[in-house]
Amino acid sequence: MMTDPIADMLNRISNGLNAHHKQVLMPSSKVKVAIARILKEEGYVKNYQVTRDEPQANLRVTLKYDDDRQPIITTVKRISKPGRRVYVGRDEIPWVLSGMGISILSTPRGIMTGQQARRLRVGGEVICYVW
Repeated sequence: MMTDPIADMLNRISNGLNAHHKQVLMPSSKVKVAIARILKEEGYVKNYQVTRDEPQANLRVTLKYDDDRQPIITTVKRISKPGRRVYVGRDEIPWVLSGMGISILSTPRGIMTGQQARRLRVGGEVICYVW
């Protein structure tokens, strides 16, 4: 039984990049699709697609590499875990590598980057850092 599906998603992406896979496949959920959407919008992955398989839908993430076949994502770090939730206020949203990376937050207005949360002046749970 998997206790942290978001960590599983981030590990699959990280392992896929280290093995130079073109795509990674994982069970889908609304939170995972929202995280994949943010990664695509920020330019860290090429694309994502939800396939309607039975008994559960799958999320297929197409990974992105530079011209030298090096992964665009170098590190994915899970911050808030089931055993230790990490919440920040709107004035405490962390900068990742002085703005070179992104933080992904779960807020009352949905899942968004730290920069969007600062703009909307909302805090929330820090899901992960990506750079």
